[in-house]
Amino acid sequence: MPPALDAPRNLTHKLLESHLTAGCLEPGQEITIALDQVLVEDATGTMTGMQFEAMDVDRVRVPLAVMYVDHNVLQLDHKNMDDHRYLQAFCARYGLFYSRPGNGISHYVHLERFARPGATLVGADSHSTMAGAAGMLAIGAGGLEVAVAMAGFGFTFECPKVVGVELRGELPDWVGAKDVILELLRRHGVRGGRGRIFEFFGEGVATLTATERATICNMIVETGATTAVFPSDDRLREWLEAQERPGDFEALAADAGALYDETEEIDLSQLEPLIARPSSPGDVVAVTDLAGTRTAQVCVGSSVNSSFEDLALVAGVLRYGIVDPGLQLTVTPGSRQILDTISRAGVYQDLVAAGARMLEAICGPCIGVGQAPSAGEPSVRTFNRNFPGRSGTQGDQVYLCSPATAAATALSGAIADPRELGTPPKIVAAPSDPALDDRQIISPPPAGDSAPIELPRGPNIVEPPEGRPLPETIEGRVTIVVEDDVSTGDMAPDGALGMSLWSNPPECAKHMFRRQDPDFHDRALEWGGGIVVGGHNYGQGSSREQAALAALHLGIGAVVAKSFARIHRRNLVALGILPLVFADEADYDRAEQGQSWRVERAREAVEAGESDLRAQVEGQQPVALRAELSDGERNALLAGGLLKLVRAGGLEPARP
Repeated sequence: MPPALDAPRNLTHKLLESHLTAGCLEPGQEITIALDQVLVEDATGTMTGMQFEAMDVDRVRVPLAVMYVDHNVLQLDHKNMDDHRYLQAFCARYGLFYSRPGNGISHYVHLERFARPGATLVGADSHSTMAGAAGMLAIGAGGLEVAVAMAGFGFTFECPKVVGVELRGELPDWVGAKDVILELLRRHGVRGGRGRIFEFFGEGVATLTATERATICNMIVETGATTAVFPSDDRLREWLEAQERPGDFEALAADAGALYDETEEIDLSQLEPLIARPSSPGDVVAVTDLAGTRTAQVCVGSSVNSSFEDLALVAGVLRYGIVDPGLQLTVTPGSRQILDTISRAGVYQDLVAAGARMLEAICGPCIGVGQAPSAGEPSVRTFNRNFPGRSGTQGDQVYLCSPATAAATALSGAIADPRELGTPPKIVAAPSDPALDDRQIISPPPAGDSAPIELPRGPNIVEPPEGRPLPETIEGRVTIVVEDDVSTGDMAPDGALGMSLWSNPPECAKHMFRRQDPDFHDRALEWGGGIVVGGHNYGQGSSREQAALAALHLGIGAVVAKSFARIHRRNLVALGILPLVFADEADYDRAEQGQSWRVERAREAVEAGESDLRAQVEGQQPVALRAELSDGERNALLAGGLLKLVRAGGLEPARP
């Protein structure tokens, strides 16, 4: 039941209530919220941009929208720069701010320059949740849903449960915020957070800086959660004042005695250094369990743990040492501001002197763009994901840990417990006057002040395929059966060469399920599409809509799985692909590649609001399926996808 109007409210419900345009705050119910901010990045941006163009809207209809170029920046050939030229022109034409290549990673720069308490954000990057550190509701989504949000229709999603996480005590020496989120992953795995928002409260919150909170919010999505949020308090006020944005501060917190759907607690003082083993962020053990594991590479920074404090800690550990001769160390600052700060504080020089390779302020090795490790050789990273092949190397062995553990490992050449180093080093203070230079964020011209702007499209920028109205009968062969926890990186490739194809769905589709079966693409085309069968948490990880666009291009009519990751499931629906779940998970074991399946009454059932369907399987007993859809999802599927629904006038603008 939704909370009573006079009941003490948690912070999540306060944020939702102040922006709610449709629905009620009851877990599992469909709700729509109005948005204050939208975040887009270049890897997902071209599809988002072209889908926005197709809506025939003259300008973005949210108060703030920002495009960041932080993924495809290696520019091995023309493709990346062609994307950037299109995106910069798109921003000028439609009213988005444009953060230039090298200015920093989207969620870091956004936290520094735009995040503010009480606001709502949807981002075409799954780690947009990082802004929850600033007391705002920030959620990742696929490109088409973000395009629809930019057009003024708000953001529609399933109302999550709210998990109240009480933080007690204070972190001991050598234990960091990364160990807090790894502890949550140890408890919940990569599926336990689905359908939930994690809200942090308690005396321990005040002991965490804004960037430490950002680390936790960034990685909360690895549990499958919708997002995470921290209160807006004096620690955040300090952060905003340092960013010369004191006027953006607003104190926000849960009411005393606020109720939560679920609660748990973490005693910060009892945590120890933790590490996630290959190849899942949810496979977490104590660092002591793996101490002594020889390591070929250590990577610090990039998408998470690339704040000044994180990099200064690593520099402090290495100040009077040198990187082990058998190991390579790379360091990636999160933003141009952080790069400038570590340079003026002497942190940059300490890292270089110790043997670190300093990289540009971009996503880089986190998504396999550079610094790919040797196959089978341990690579210890402070990143947020270690899915198979995400590093750019098939057969990689990637571990995830805190900056302290990474620094200790870089010194010793093997995974090491930083507590063995003794007293923590004195960390240099950041300059009191950080260089807040926003000249690399280009403002759009005022509405109506410029002539029509042409949007240049290079040969690799290809229109996304449009969805098809749901047919009465879905039939075809099972093109592939994949395991639990398949990620969107298995459907749309990571790495410099693979990601350069994200603006070209037909080329991108050639990589779909290449790790599982290199023949999948050709077989799907030969069989005229068909049905994909998956295990639990199908489509975990990145928000990349290209994973669903590849399926659409190949003619996949339905995906049947034990369960779905939130964003990818919504991407399938938005493109008109029916997501179905097994009524009995045991039937997954009966699915085989090449079987002919026929799902009758698919459109009739969806139109009538029914959930139960059956697949007739040649030579076997039927398989019972469920179409667990909201009203909005049914409308999108019947129309042939969200874009067609918008064009047909099937959505109302979101007005709080």
